[in-house]
Amino acid sequence: MVERAGIDLGDPDRYLDPDRFAWWRRHAAADAVLWSGAGTSPSGFWSVFSLADCRAVLSPKAPFTSEYGMMIGFDRDHPDKAGGGMLVVADGPQHSRLRSVIMPFLSRAMAESLADAVHAEVRRLVADAVAGGGLDVAATLGPVIPASVVCRILGVPASDRDMLIELTSHAFGGADDTFDKMSPDAAHSEMILYLADLVARRRRQPGDDLISALAGDHRLHLREVLLNCDNVLVGGNETTRHAIAGCFHALAGAPEILAGLRADPGLVGAAVEEVIRWTSPAMHVLRVATADVDLPGQRVARGEAVVAWLPAANRDPRHFEDADDFRPRRPANHHLGFGHGPHHCLGAALARLELRALLLALAEHVESVTVLDEPTPLRSNLVHGYRNLRVRLEPVHHAQSTRKALS
Repeated sequence: MVERAGIDLGDPDRYLDPDRFAWWRRHAAADAVLWSGAGTSPSGFWSVFSLADCRAVLSPKAPFTSEYGMMIGFDRDHPDKAGGGMLVVADGPQHSRLRSVIMPFLSRAMAESLADAVHAEVRRLVADAVAGGGLDVAATLGPVIPASVVCRILGVPASDRDMLIELTSHAFGGADDTFDKMSPDAAHSEMILYLADLVARRRRQPGDDLISALAGDHRLHLREVLLNCDNVLVGGNETTRHAIAGCFHALAGAPEILAGLRADPGLVGAAVEEVIRWTSPAMHVLRVATADVDLPGQRVARGEAVVAWLPAANRDPRHFEDADDFRPRRPANHHLGFGHGPHHCLGAALARLELRALLLALAEHVESVTVLDEPTPLRSNLVHGYRNLRVRLEPVHHAQSTRKALS
């Protein structure tokens, strides 16, 4: 189905609408290809929604590039200044070079080496939250867990963690008036200045962290070092925090999930994948066509931008039965929560570690989760997440715990 959208699909207000899920699901099922004219994007863009179409656009063999930018607002004629210098907006040999430096610090092996420390910290944070009776997950626990991990990876002092959480919130949440004290550009500038000082210190006294590895690689210019430190910092913080909040949201109406995990912790892997699919924090990815290419019913011209809407792909009813439901034992859960192709999220193993630690800690300490107010979505076209999510946590009573299997 091809049509010219009568609205700008880059408008962040559109994603405050609770009907967005039904809209995404319908367009995924119809293999919709929509055009949005000039607005949030200076030149307009095509949109795809189905799992197959999103995979096709993001495929390593597809005639698309990320070097002009990977977010709505960038295109061939209005490129991202970071293009070619930052991992997420680099292709070919430059992408491979940057990936070879960064990947070891975000790998499955790194996640395994951090597992004990992460599980211990998350267990402590959850126990404190239970003792307090509840919390606003989106404002507290959500950002703290990933920030702790990414700061450890980068080599950022723990004393600077809260400051960097604030900056990354403004960098990615700038369309929401919760973060109107600073523009996204200003927040990125503040982070770059902070990171420049840290890079200079690591060049004098290198450690075993990612900043030291980037700073010590003589193939990389200072600009590339700073851009990629910024990218890891923002990317590591700003998506997983919303998956964490969404985890509490999903559990609120289903205490049997926690009971099932207490009975069989081995079920946690499948539950983690469902959290990622159901929350889909990375809302869209943009690519620019490097040649004329056919999408279902539509020829896209070289130089035109195409946006893949990942939450829509992850609710495609042809691939996910009862796609709007949270089903922690969902079979064949081949979601696109971490993207697809050469730019598949490098931090996927760390995000899975954080969510695994959270679910197990909640199963250990929490009998049930109650959402106290209607959750408020973040006003954004880039991050699908929560502005507020206040919950009450009922402590587990081990002697009386029900041992229900996961549904």
